[in-house]
Amino acid sequence: MTQDILYNVDDRGVASITLNRPEKHNAFDDTMIAELTRCFEQAGSDPAVRAVVLASNGKNFCAGADAGWMQRMAAYSEVQNRTDALQLAAMLQTLYRLPKPTIARVQGAAFGGAVGLIACCDIAIACKLSKFCLSEVKLGLIPATISPYVIEAMGKRVAKRYFQTAEVFSAYRARRLGLVSEAVSEEQLDDEVNTLLSALLRNGPNAVAQAKALVDKVAGAPIDGTMMQTTSDWIARIRVSEEGQEGLNAFLEKRVPAWVKESE
Repeated sequence: MTQDILYNVDDRGVASITLNRPEKHNAFDDTMIAELTRCFEQAGSDPAVRAVVLASNGKNFCAGADAGWMQRMAAYSEVQNRTDALQLAAMLQTLYRLPKPTIARVQGAAFGGAVGLIACCDIAIACKLSKFCLSEVKLGLIPATISPYVIEAMGKRVAKRYFQTAEVFSAYRARRLGLVSEAVSEEQLDDEVNTLLSALLRNGPNAVAQAKALVDKVAGAPIDGTMMQTTSDWIARIRVSEEGQEGLNAFLEKRVPAWVKESE
């Protein structure tokens, strides 16, 4: 793993995955995509990891695709381009399906594929001066691999506008559109992320993972007998699980559950 991607797990169990090419505005290429995929897989499979923060160093969150990578892509055949795009699609899917809560910490500009990274995270906290752009059509391209996640975050009609216009929009508009959860001052950015982490870490780790999976399972599905059975079976399993029993007993006994560290 090169220094273009930094991976660290602190004593709280928070994995920080940090883009570290500030001189290139954290633009990513195929090598960084492979490294990000490995980092997301590592965080997802590590039982010590309770939450994941996707961040970057420098002035800007991420400028999207690296110019050198795009130059190489321009010479690829359609088959080579398909293979290349599938690598990006796999990385995004790994982040989106990561079985831990994910938070994007966004400062500065987030253009092109960076918007996809943000949309794949469960929560996004942005600096109020951040700027966003789905810029692909300016290059005669389309935001294809990131589109499922951006459309889910922002909605179909909004996506049609920004996919086609490539307008730059503010953090406040990104919040109104659902791409980011909060827009705060630069000085408040880390405090807001840590406030969210504190809230997450006080909850049962398995319950948090199951709650995330629940949203994906239920969203868009018909509310019918099958749904009633599925959700009833789900909560029944959780209630009798070791973590569910610990949580219920801690509540009834008016004590802190075992998964909460004293510092939290």
